[in-house]
This record gives sequence, structure tokens and C-alpha cells, in this order.
Amino acid sequence: MYGNTLQIAEAIAEGLSRTMDVEMFEVGLAPSDPGDLDLLAVGGPTHQFGLSRKSSREQAADDADGPLISAGIGIREWIGGLGKVKSGAAVAFDTSIRKPNLPGSAARGAAKRLKRLGYRMLLPGEPFLVEGATGPITDGELERARKWGEQAAAGVASTSTG
Repeated sequence: MYGNTLQIAEAIAEGLSRTMDVEMFEVGLAPSDPGDLDLLAVGGPTHQFGLSRKSSREQAADDADGPLISAGIGIREWIGGLGKVKSGAAVAFDTSIRKPNLPGSAARGAAKRLKRLGYRMLLPGEPFLVEGATGPITDGELERARKWGEQAAAGVASTSTG
């Protein structure tokens, strides 16, 4: 909604792209059939202790000072429209408010849903921290996201070679 998750996604994509080709989509523009991929990386903001809903996105839109980054569906709806897969690797991440440290995670919710569809989760769902509901991103999180992307890519490489 505010650009924090986009910045984290770009940092993760940078880490992934050091060893693999990467395509990145805003969820409303993401293909409804991702096709044959080496890795599906899915991320979104944590809203009200989990994956965003239409109502939580509407509330977030009301809090926005400028144009929204993502004004359509969320990853909950996108994943819900995917079909089962016979094989495939995935990772999930989210942006979460640093203080107060609240329970819940969009990444965990996304990972559960992807697992039910047949994806093998390479890493546990990972939260990346922001300062307050609209950000900015907490210092050091962009570099941590790059490294996490590298780690995910290494997981793909290790499962394809051994």
C-alpha cells in the first residue's frame, strides 16, 4: 500500500538475481498461473495479525498520504486463485510493524496456503520490519532482505543439484 513491501521485494529480487533470472509482479498484475518456476517468492504486508483482507486494505488506503502502490487484490486472494502443483519451491515474506511487536504474520499465512497447494517451502516465512504502519523500513532490513533472497536462491540451487 505504502511502498515498504515493494522495497523489500526489490531487495529480495536483487539477492535472487545474483544467481537466477527474476520476474517481479505487483499482486494485481501477477499471472493466475505462475507456470513452471524454479522458485515462487510471495510477499505482502501483515494486516491485523495476518494476510490482508479487502477491509484491511480499505482501512490502509484511508491512512495513505499519497497514491497507493497496490490498490487491487492481496496475496490472500491471489494464492486462493492458484491451482495445485505437483512440484515447486516457494518462499514467503512480509512486512510487519517493529513496535509494538504484535503476533501474526502474513508470511506464515501465505506459506501455509502455498504448502497446501503442493509447494515445498525452502525457508520459513520471514518478516521484515517497518517503523509504524506506513514505514519507513527499519534500518538494516533492506540488506537483510537481499541476503535472504541469496539464501533462497542457494536453497533452489542445492535442491536442483543434489
